[in-house]
Amino acid sequence: MKNILIAEDEGTLREGLSQAFSESGFKVVQAASGREAIEKMERQVFDLVVTDMKMPGGDGMDVLRRARNANEDTPVIIMTAFGTVEGAVEAIKQGAYDYIQKPFSIDELEVKIQRALEHRRLLQKVNYLGTAPGSGGIVGESGTMKEIFTTIEKVAGSNATVLIIGETGTGKELIAEAIHQSSPRRDNNFVKMNCASLTDTLLESELFGHEKGAFTGAERQRTGRFELANEGTLFLDEVGNMSPSTQAKVLRAIQEQEFERVGGSRTIKVDVRIVAATNIDLPSAITEGRFREDLFYRLNVVSIPVPPLRDRREDIVPLARHFVLKFGRELKRPVKDFTQGALEMLMRHDWPGNVRELENTIERAVLMTESPAIGEADLSILTRGNAMTGEFPPLVDPSLLNLEVLERQALLEALKRSNWIQKEAAKLLGVSSRVMNYKVAKHGITNDRWTKNRQN
Repeated sequence: MKNILIAEDEGTLREGLSQAFSESGFKVVQAASGREAIEKMERQVFDLVVTDMKMPGGDGMDVLRRARNANEDTPVIIMTAFGTVEGAVEAIKQGAYDYIQKPFSIDELEVKIQRALEHRRLLQKVNYLGTAPGSGGIVGESGTMKEIFTTIEKVAGSNATVLIIGETGTGKELIAEAIHQSSPRRDNNFVKMNCASLTDTLLESELFGHEKGAFTGAERQRTGRFELANEGTLFLDEVGNMSPSTQAKVLRAIQEQEFERVGGSRTIKVDVRIVAATNIDLPSAITEGRFREDLFYRLNVVSIPVPPLRDRREDIVPLARHFVLKFGRELKRPVKDFTQGALEMLMRHDWPGNVRELENTIERAVLMTESPAIGEADLSILTRGNAMTGEFPPLVDPSLLNLEVLERQALLEALKRSNWIQKEAAKLLGVSSRVMNYKVAKHGITNDRWTKNRQN
């Protein structure tokens, strides 16, 4: 049964939609405001969200952003009144699946919902069902990657915990998703948690949830990731960065399949399969007293080491061709391949940022090139220490190269030097206005002057 969230402040319409789609076999959850919808998305994962564009306590765009952050595969349909279609079109640009203009018939909306759910199903199939058994759609032709595909195929059917080890950007999350999608749990939630991104208190709240008043700022009850992943898979990324106190609580939750919310006393039982990942040497961390040995052995039932891209160069060209087709479709650019010189350039590079760096490089090249094949000039960023030219100083240590960080810093530097005039910043960077607009939106860069201009 598919879970649908309907966010609509007009009670008669909300109740009517809820009843109609409940009778059609959906499990429907209602929200009377944007804030209520966001709160419910924090406690539950939905297969589809239908939201009004204009609501009190947060509009449709707020709901869209929360839905995309929670699970980018969840399609969102925007309901819009006459005169606000422009806002709905902007929502489509920001990732909404479709919009429907009021007044509409139930049948009309149901057709859009069925199309959205089918689109989601096909996307998941494309993303996760690769041609090689166990590949989960991951691209790789090297012997090492074929061994990883075999391991995925073997472990997917069990409930054994899996520890994926490798440098940042090697594709550990894709492997975790492939395990889930190849498992009997595939129809339930795959929930992700980056353990390095939050303080101890917030991390515990994210993992286990909290009761209202548990700590300053806890204004309502929150459902944690363990609970959201019940009967599914929980992916704990950067697991080596958890504090000892959080490690102890995670160990108990994994062993006993139970926990209490922060500030609560009721024991919650779950059935969760754990897949963890780390880019640090956990045995060394154990020796140094930074990681619990018992948690390591609990996580390391099956270990999948993922080598860096520089150690599996047979995968560089297949990955590059995969990304050029992907971004050609997404960005609507007629780019389909590389020149021989560009391929040789890709093979010579050491890829310190691994697959993520390669992906970002190809995305930029697809945007920049004016030809159907990416050439060496389109990959010139690989020959520089930073994303700028001329007088601009190095932005980060090249050994810590992250193209997304470089790109954002380069955009900000150019915008500041051009007094936040995008057209002038584009000239400084040597890119077109179209590319500049795309990159600014991609990195979420905003400025008060732009907001005031739109209002005026």
